[in-house]
Amino acid sequence: MATEKITMPQLGESVTEGTISKWLVAVGDTVNKYDPLAEVMTDKVNAEVPSSFSGVIKELIAEEEETLAVGEVICVIETAVGETEAPPQEDVKEEAPEKLTNIAAEQSDTSKKLRYSPAVLKLSQEHQIDLALVQGTGAGGRITRKDLMKLIESGQIPTAGQDVQNVATQAAVNQPATSVSTSKPSQAPNVPVSVGDVEIPVTGVRKAIAANMLRSKHEIPHAWTMVEVDATNMVQYRNSMKNEFKQKEGFNLTFFAFFVKAVAQALKEFPQINSMWAGDNIIQKKDINISIAVATDDALFVPVIKNADEKSIKGIAREITDLAVKVRAGKLAADDMQGGTFTVNNTGSFGSVQSMGIINYPQAAILQVESIVQRPVIIDGMIAVRHMVNLCMSLDHRVLDGLVCGRFLARVKEIIENTSKENTAIY
Repeated sequence: MATEKITMPQLGESVTEGTISKWLVAVGDTVNKYDPLAEVMTDKVNAEVPSSFSGVIKELIAEEEETLAVGEVICVIETAVGETEAPPQEDVKEEAPEKLTNIAAEQSDTSKKLRYSPAVLKLSQEHQIDLALVQGTGAGGRITRKDLMKLIESGQIPTAGQDVQNVATQAAVNQPATSVSTSKPSQAPNVPVSVGDVEIPVTGVRKAIAANMLRSKHEIPHAWTMVEVDATNMVQYRNSMKNEFKQKEGFNLTFFAFFVKAVAQALKEFPQINSMWAGDNIIQKKDINISIAVATDDALFVPVIKNADEKSIKGIAREITDLAVKVRAGKLAADDMQGGTFTVNNTGSFGSVQSMGIINYPQAAILQVESIVQRPVIIDGMIAVRHMVNLCMSLDHRVLDGLVCGRFLARVKEIIENTSKENTAIY
């Protein structure tokens, strides 16, 4: 027999950790290759983790609601290879000599001892555990959640007076550059609970959203700008087409589809906006993939319309509908969430007229499309009632400056204000 390890997969370009929301197998279960093992949540997607091997589940390393970094082991599968199993005290059964040497070196290496997962940091802070005094049993001496749970249950919690936050800071120094430094939870405030108050447990999805938003605000220097757009021509055009379109296509022709198309067109003309910060480089993305925010009652998902600049307004409207249905049915796939280069958020759908969005890391900007409202405006010295909308843009000031963003927004404004039956094709 031999053992194989299943690790936390990377479910998106900027995703560096995931939360086990539910195990679909138990120790002793027989699984086939590609069978689902667990449901995993990130800030971007819910997905099932398939087995890479056929065999028997030997150990579930991670617990439900535990958050692990990409690449960390979540379970161990015992596979049949027709060989005799080595003694149980050995971690490796039948391996080549050179592989045994590498694993022995890994077991003796304690370089990972100060690299703590978010779950370990949370427990240590909640129970005031001095992690410097804890002996880890994980790979390379790493402290695991199980190590801390044993200490907590035993009541023998090591506290030498060392500040837990200092330990967390040292851990961050040892983290690779790709880790989510802001996912380390800070000390939770001591909020008094009174009679009648309702305590709502924080779900894995909400924790993942919180970690990603915190990372975005901590790492990205946000700036903000806004333009006011006269959308009267677009509103009249869409309203004249919506009933015929719905009857013919079977889904709605929304205002949002017009805005996404306008943004995609402007991104093609201002490719600097379609960029990402990468430390020593700024990566200007070739593909224009528009992320759209879709909310449920308790979470926010950001599926992606791929190559939006190549699609018609009808095609974009169809994708918006399809992605929203997937989100609310819980059927969004990992691929639906990957590759986004710029986010458009339909905040106007719930009546907002002005807002400042948090950038969808690692993108460089996000555009909030606010509610279209009728307001009196001055045209040629006369007062007229027009359909007005605010477009609010948050930008990463490391990547973008106000000048290019102003020109980009001016172009989106121009496209929207000139949207009409004569100038704009739906199909």
